Amino acid sequence: MASHTLWKMAAGGWAMAIAIGSLMPGDDLPSHLPWDKLQHGLGYGMLAALLYAAGLTRLQALMSAFVFGVAIEYGQCLVPGRMGGDWEDILANTLGALAGLVLATIIRLYRQRR
Repeated sequence: MASHTLWKMAAGGWAMAIAIGSLMPGDDLPSHLPWDKLQHGLGYGMLAALLYAAGLTRLQALMSAFVFGVAIEYGQCLVPGRMGGDWEDILANTLGALAGLVLATIIRLYRQRR
């Protein structure tokens, strides 16, 4: 149970980091961010994996990451210098979450067999 608490804290911290980076005004962003969609995928892959490690089912972790990603994406519409509602970003977030869950599942299965 204590490990689930640590994973929940890690997931919450990671979600906060995503929110801070995603809701930063456009003028505060670096001028060039390479591999934008890869960054989305990696960020949400980690979020989904942390949520799964925190005790959510794979479906709950996927849906939580998806809803969070949509909320952040549309929240960007309110941030100066940012354009939100980008469905390509939402797709990258979702595919990243799926990939993160596949990797987390493989790791969990490997650890259980040892």
